[in-house]
Amino acid sequence: MGIATGTVVAGKVIVEGLDLPEDSRITVLTPDPGGEVHLSREEEDELLAAMAEADRGETISAEELFARLDRIAKL
Repeated sequence: MGIATGTVVAGKVIVEGLDLPEDSRITVLTPDPGGEVHLSREEEDELLAAMAEADRGETISAEELFARLDRIAKL
């Protein structure tokens, strides 16, 4: 599993530099232009803290992220 960013061109998602086999199943996350996100004060604080960590370069690798997600999924 990996993460890639693309652009919609003529109604199709184009991801430069990503070579997937024909008929690959993918998941696309999109912002809901009409929707709103409501966060509690605690959730907003957590989000702001996480954004500040990322801005400082305090991140983990994709491999570590997926390993953590796998561990959570097995609980």
